[in-house]
Amino acid sequence: MKVYLLSLGAGLIVGIVYSLLNVRSPAPPVVALVGLLGILVGEQILPFAKTLWNKEPAVVSWLNQIKPHMFGHLPAAQKPSKTPVDTNV
Repeated sequence: MKVYLLSLGAGLIVGIVYSLLNVRSPAPPVVALVGLLGILVGEQILPFAKTLWNKEPAVVSWLNQIKPHMFGHLPAAQKPSKTPVDTNV
């Protein structure tokens, strides 16, 4: 989650700099982003319908197909190592 917040923050800072310099953003217009969202959702309609047709719970399709594809795998925290850190370097 931290990576997503850092990415959002970096985007906001760049947007502010662009605004101060009166430069137009090279980002695609909102209509293009909505189209990409439509493509992403459209890819999931058939697997979801197949799940419903097979009378499986919708949560099966959500957890196994839709969620990992649409939202990606969030970075996980790493477990701390058990070896002591040498501070006398």
